[in-house]
Amino acid sequence: MAGIADVARAAGVSKSTASRALTGSGYVSASTRTRVRDAATALGYVPTTSAVSLVTGRTQTVGVVMPSLDRWFFAQVLEGVQDALLERQYDLALYGAAPESAARREMFEHFLARKRFDGLIAVGIEPNARELERLVAFGKPVVTVGGDGVGADSVSIDDEAAARIATDHLIGLGHRQIAFLGGDPDGRRTSFGDGRRLDGYRGAMRDAGLAASVRHVPSEVTLPGGYGAAVELLGDRRTRPTALVGVCDEVAVGAVIAARRLGIRVPERLSVVGIDDHAYAEMFSLTTLQQRPHEQGRAAVQLLMWQLDDPAAPARHLSESSPLVVRNSTAPIDDQASAVIGVGPLGTA
Repeated sequence: MAGIADVARAAGVSKSTASRALTGSGYVSASTRTRVRDAATALGYVPTTSAVSLVTGRTQTVGVVMPSLDRWFFAQVLEGVQDALLERQYDLALYGAAPESAARREMFEHFLARKRFDGLIAVGIEPNARELERLVAFGKPVVTVGGDGVGADSVSIDDEAAARIATDHLIGLGHRQIAFLGGDPDGRRTSFGDGRRLDGYRGAMRDAGLAASVRHVPSEVTLPGGYGAAVELLGDRRTRPTALVGVCDEVAVGAVIAARRLGIRVPERLSVVGIDDHAYAEMFSLTTLQQRPHEQGRAAVQLLMWQLDDPAAPARHLSESSPLVVRNSTAPIDDQASAVIGVGPLGTA
């Protein structure tokens, strides 16, 4: 296998110049850089991480921290991060562990403390666990996906606005009994983004004069979690809402499945809105607020690279738009079909 000395000899430069040309560390003219890279390609030379680290002082590795690997959002973010890192010839160190688990504590106290990375991308961090502060304290650049905080760059949709739009859509269709489905009731395991979605729902209900009808039904933020909570919520005809806002599409799809199994027609008797535009959203004809987690993962890598190039730069936040995608899971309220006693048109008793 060819070494850096072979590349330098083929390009007619010194070993130090060849290293600078291949790692991007220090000045090298454009023509020399091209000549060195062409020589490396012709010889099949691939710089090792240890060799690059000796020249740049970097590990060429980015750590990614996330609570779950089997949910659509996290998998899509991870794919975007990986694609962007591969383009930059960086390695990825993945740390995945459920919140409040022994594995999570071990990850923070031992694995992350070793700092075998140039920076961290944290996905779905829970604010009450003060994990973001602990990550920033490691002294490496940090970027969050799905939330923001002091000391870290971030990329996300406007989660509060997304939930407001979802709730306003239902209110505009005449619904008054609208429940918010999903999320931990005391917030200990609720991510930044999920907490803001709940705030957006509450704000929209309050602004519409429906504060007394605010109803948060907690559930695990998964399809089975949404299904289980919806079965319980929808099982009592006397207290059943006419519409639901799911904290995410997985929860919303779980609610749609629950309604169908209970014989409740969607959207004739129950309107459901999600947030994410999950891969299942089209299959279930779910009205939702769209986001693109793959692109958020790529954007997180770009933010991290900017931090590495300029550590003194002020924190940046990239906000992705989240348009409303109307499908067939929402409809104007049908007073005759409504299962809730006393529900009438908006603004009536």
